[in-house]
Amino acid sequence: MNISKYEQRTLHALAQGGAIHHRKNEKGDIVEIDCINRDGWRLADCTLHVFKKLRRRHFIRSENSGPYRITREGLSAVRAQLDNR
Repeated sequence: MNISKYEQRTLHALAQGGAIHHRKNEKGDIVEIDCINRDGWRLADCTLHVFKKLRRRHFIRSENSGPYRITREGLSAVRAQLDNR
């Protein structure tokens, strides 16, 4: 599956326990997002465009208006990366 470098970085951060927090406007449209990794750092590669592509492909999902998390489809799409810990 074709996944861009930015989508891959975002999915990898989410697979390790991160979340995407969103803000909506008065009409209910998502206008701002923050991708936070498990350590509390903000991921700059996760833009609104990347977020919309991941959501359209069903790689991320929100439950009960909570933060967006990775789905099983997202886990199967992400490639393994070395973790520099």
